[in-house]
Amino acid sequence: MTRIKVFSNIMKSNEDMALKNRQVFSHYHIPVINMMSSPGSGKTSLLEKTINKLGEKINIAVLEGDLQTDRDAQRIGKYDVQVAQINTDGACHLDANMVNKALSAFDFTKIDIFFIENVGNLVCPAGFDLGEKYRVNLVSVPEGDDKVIKYPVIFRKCDVLLINKVDLLPYISFNLERLKNEALNIRLDMKIIEISCLTNKGMQSWYDWIEKIVRNK
Repeated sequence: MTRIKVFSNIMKSNEDMALKNRQVFSHYHIPVINMMSSPGSGKTSLLEKTINKLGEKINIAVLEGDLQTDRDAQRIGKYDVQVAQINTDGACHLDANMVNKALSAFDFTKIDIFFIENVGNLVCPAGFDLGEKYRVNLVSVPEGDDKVIKYPVIFRKCDVLLINKVDLLPYISFNLERLKNEALNIRLDMKIIEISCLTNKGMQSWYDWIEKIVRNK
């Protein structure tokens, strides 16, 4: 029987390109955050709030990933920050090669922190290193509290878990403590922050974390 190692070749190619991306980011001393979630969890809204709050103190840049349209990039672009859009044309995740091709759109001498908003998906993005230093996952209350046990890989690899839309907790059956415990069972050192982009609950803790990693870059 002949084994065709297509997947392993794809992953090796991605790892090689991720290393090249990491070398670029390291050269400019820029912390890079790969932001992942299912669709509609609030990644773009979170970035808008973050830019609005910290944009006068920190030079923020954003690379947007979506299957189609540049709507998220248009939203971010209203804040006068460096932003570029990747359309994957059906692919369910960004890979290191896509990111590498987009880097020429940015002036890294004028960036303090670089966000990559991945395609909304809790499966595929987990397997592809983009060259980032940090991984942040969002889950939102309307999605339900079973996401950690259903999609453990993406949570095992995340540094920060943001639980968004907590303003809806009184109206939705959602076991907050169970989700947090299941996340910590997968990765004990995971930082968990409960937030609401609508009411600003918990957002200061997120801003503090961002400022800390920029100071320590």
